[in-house]
Amino acid sequence: VDALIAAFEASDEEAKEIRTYAAEKRTLDDMPIFDLNADDRRLLLHLSSFLTYVDGEQHQTEKDFIGKMCSTLEIPDQEAQGLVGLAEERAKRFLNLL
Repeated sequence: VDALIAAFEASDEEAKEIRTYAAEKRTLDDMPIFDLNADDRRLLLHLSSFLTYVDGEQHQTEKDFIGKMCSTLEIPDQEAQGLVGLAEERAKRFLNLL
């Protein structure tokens, strides 16, 4: 969470709000997907897939989560596989930076 706050250069107030939000466990059912346009849903999937490698590897629970996320975001299977595949390739290429 702190890395994302820093990456987006959040203000102190924004950082506090993000930490408060992140402190509560959430599920995919909490995701307001209909507030996101098609491009935003695809970006969310891509970034989420990338972030599953933040500890250097992608665990099965994370793979399962990404699979469920594809359905929740209503991204067609073939397109979702491509987005996830690109994110995984990028994450593996930059593991030394994660």
